[in-house]
Amino acid sequence: MAEYDHENLDELARLAGGGDNDALEQLLGLVQPRVKRIAGKMLLYPQDAEEAAQDALLAVARNIDKFDSTRAKFTTWMHAVAANSARSTYRSLKRRAQEQATAEFPTAADPRTTSVIAGSRLDFLEALEVLGSRNPDLAEALVLRDVNELDYAEIAGLLDVSLGTLKSRIHRAREMIRPLLKIQ
Repeated sequence: MAEYDHENLDELARLAGGGDNDALEQLLGLVQPRVKRIAGKMLLYPQDAEEAAQDALLAVARNIDKFDSTRAKFTTWMHAVAANSARSTYRSLKRRAQEQATAEFPTAADPRTTSVIAGSRLDFLEALEVLGSRNPDLAEALVLRDVNELDYAEIAGLLDVSLGTLKSRIHRAREMIRPLLKIQ
């Protein structure tokens, strides 16, 4: 994350949480590229990733006063917000697709359903949906570790759980998701 200094972001987040609009604007400008990358890891279609990134930035702006720097670094909190936004966008896209009946099959492959980009696969996103509906705590821990690649200590701080509890959640999530994945 070379585009910013973590301590500077934490300070900007503190100021923005206190109502400093200039600090908020600067903070959002600094983290926007990273938020787009996070969304892009989970969503295959660039326009969908952009939509999720914009939703995530809006969520950061609306909830910055709830950020608690004693529990996590700003970047860790931002990763969770961005990942949740990407998952929410995926659910929304899935609902919209199910609502639109098609009379004929498409002539070209849709990258939303066939591509494998940035290590993200549709079977993984579907499996996350199943896991998230049954065990949201497990899904969140898995996304933060295996998709966003945060370290265990950061995630434990963000989720306010012990390191052992976090590792157990991630292990259980991987065990539960494995049978849902299509092995190629």
